[in-house]
Amino acid sequence: GWATIQGNGVINMDNKVFYQMTYGMFLLTAQDEGKDNGCIINTAIQVANNPTRVSIAVIKSNKTNEMIQKTKRFNLSVLSTDAEFALFQRFGMQSGRDVDKFAGFADVVRTGNDLYRLTKGANTWLSCWVDEMYDLGSHMLYIAQVTDGAVISDAPSCSYAYYQSNIKPQKKPEGKKGWRCTVCGYIYEGESLPEDFVCPVCHHGPEVFERIGG
Repeated sequence: GWATIQGNGVINMDNKVFYQMTYGMFLLTAQDEGKDNGCIINTAIQVANNPTRVSIAVIKSNKTNEMIQKTKRFNLSVLSTDAEFALFQRFGMQSGRDVDKFAGFADVVRTGNDLYRLTKGANTWLSCWVDEMYDLGSHMLYIAQVTDGAVISDAPSCSYAYYQSNIKPQKKPEGKKGWRCTVCGYIYEGESLPEDFVCPVCHHGPEVFERIGG
């Protein structure tokens, strides 16, 4: 639906307004009690340079988020255009509560903080220590100081738009009507998408869904 604004809030909104904003793609990794986990995020930016700080936003229900809240540390691998779809499937379309995402996965090494970072499909990595955190409702926002990092490839960074157009397989909805998740392709069959709906596959909210089938 289209937006109507009353008072201080947006009552209804066309979610496609967010598609025009630019986003990168990142693998966020953490560790707690000797167990590693990671997830794909698209919200990470540098916000200060003295000292150097970045901000990231993570879905609150993610296992990786729980680890970061507890340990206050994480690694960020900046995904590049040579990242394969299998990487997004492994870290973005299954839950660390159900599987060990790093089982049988060889394209990582540990950095000085003992967390994993990618060796393939990424052009840069950063190690970070959380200074501040804020509860945003669906997501947790972290402000973190960068403690280490390096450039490992000259491949261009992967944008969200590049992922959608060049990495994610293009699947037709086969005549279905409803709402399709633009991250993983899950289809919600219904006339309207609930405002608090969470994709059961990749756990993203309604902002990443698009109308299909009329």
